[in-house]
Amino acid sequence: MRILSTLLKPSAGKITFDSISLEETKRIRPLIGYLPQEFSLYPDMSVLEIMRYLAAISKIPVEIQRERIPNLLQQVNLWEHQKTKVRKLSGGMKRRLGIAQALLNNPKVLIVDEPTAHLDPEERLRFYNLLDEFSSDRVVIVSSHIVADIESVCAKVAVLDSGRLLYAGAIDKLAEIARGKVYELMIPKNKLAAAKQDYYILSSQGHLSDTKIRVLADSVPAAFCPVSCVPTAQDGYMELLRLLEKRVKI
Repeated sequence: MRILSTLLKPSAGKITFDSISLEETKRIRPLIGYLPQEFSLYPDMSVLEIMRYLAAISKIPVEIQRERIPNLLQQVNLWEHQKTKVRKLSGGMKRRLGIAQALLNNPKVLIVDEPTAHLDPEERLRFYNLLDEFSSDRVVIVSSHIVADIESVCAKVAVLDSGRLLYAGAIDKLAEIARGKVYELMIPKNKLAAAKQDYYILSSQGHLSDTKIRVLADSVPAAFCPVSCVPTAQDGYMELLRLLEKRVKI
């Protein structure tokens, strides 16, 4: 993400956007908006002051600022908080302010790195709905470990492991990787520890006497009344990791 945002030089390879090399930073940066995983703002400045300050150092003309800043703050539901100090904003509000500042130069590509870290489920959903709105007229690239969020808002996905590309393609095709390998089992509580050794467990849900577990398996489990499940993108992602772990052990 830092390479794409021109903050880090690649050690190898080449990236172009509209035939422009990423090395031409003066031409590329006006096309890109970036929200890093961790970003800091002056805590004693207000939301509006921060936006004006960032617009000024980005050399955005004042006449454009007067129209664009109120529009952006309204889009991210922060216009009513324009006079609120940054230090008084909630985590979700700071993330929305981060999106607004990343869109100040009206970029063609918006790069967002782990945007929902430390946000509660409601704020995560609100944030991704916001990204979905902005994707109508620009490319939005999102990095996240929360596959369910990606599944709800992204059409295409890539899975990276230590710089290696494990998968790239449609989000629904990622789910297909686990087709025929996802099962639900009802395990007596006294046999749960042994089951954890025998199965790749995706999730578990405790009941009074039994525990329902969702597992990945190469063949139909021989016990515990297996029920075949329709795979999700999360299941496909976990199957990629399981296959990777098997190759490493071999």
